[in-house]
Amino acid sequence: MRGILRTLCTSQEKGTPKTAAQAAEFVADHGLRGDAHAGPWHRQVSLLDCADFAAMQQQLPEISPGAFGENLTVEGLDCSSFGLGTRLRLGARAELRISQLGKVCHSRCAIYHQTGDCIMPRLGLFARVLTGGSVAIGDPVEVVELVARERFQVVVLTVSDRCAAGSAEDTAGPAAAAAIEQALGAHTYRVEVVPDETDTIAERLKHYCDGHSIDLVLTVGGTGFSPRDVTPEATRPLLERLTPGLDEAMRAASLRSLPQALLSRGVSGIRGSTLAVNLPGSREAATENLSAILPALGHGLKKLRGDPTDCATPARHDEE
Repeated sequence: MRGILRTLCTSQEKGTPKTAAQAAEFVADHGLRGDAHAGPWHRQVSLLDCADFAAMQQQLPEISPGAFGENLTVEGLDCSSFGLGTRLRLGARAELRISQLGKVCHSRCAIYHQTGDCIMPRLGLFARVLTGGSVAIGDPVEVVELVARERFQVVVLTVSDRCAAGSAEDTAGPAAAAAIEQALGAHTYRVEVVPDETDTIAERLKHYCDGHSIDLVLTVGGTGFSPRDVTPEATRPLLERLTPGLDEAMRAASLRSLPQALLSRGVSGIRGSTLAVNLPGSREAATENLSAILPALGHGLKKLRGDPTDCATPARHDEE
């Protein structure tokens, strides 16, 4: 799939409309050179579909490129099909990876007060810069890898002092990611290793649950009785709604083969529209626990995305 870069904008201060430019330079893991939103975070570059911008321009003919705080507009591509992880090449070599769909607006902009709508929270896309390079208006925009919007997005956080220090290999995290990819066709946005530190675990959980458009965060490890096992303590305060049925099913499945499963303290629950689930730290236990909840997990994630269908359909008994 191939489109065209139609507008290119930057701003020197956050919270202000961006100014159009003819050309600019992408800097790897930073953003557009000279843009206020560039930096070592996940929303380095923002973009809109040209068609969405044009639809707003029908209501407000006076708006110009950059009015929504967008860096780029792209023509000829169906941006609504892009899921997290989609990679785009702009010009000869610059490459972006979609890292967030839409955003939460904490204050209403002037355009919202004029029209009752602002398209960036609903339709804006955000990306990290993977490869730097110079771009100019009219350059081609190519979809290098399309991750469909419909696919569930998963983050796996392996919680282990030894893995974080590099003295042990993380096998449980990648195994959990592979299991859910195979079962649900999910896309693993990231597998990350963190130490057994309550604040660090909580920060990474909050980071991925708030604003990233992640459907499921799996933590692996830190659920037992050892003094450094603090994953449940880091997780529980962040949860807005508990999902105890998942915890019960996982412990019951493990208990059939291992009496020590009674010692697992893992919790699960919902924050915003993201489900967080604690899994045990060994590869075998993590995949066994995950297998126990997979039959219901897909439906639950659909409900978090707003699926209106019933959770259960009564069986039909035909009259004789």
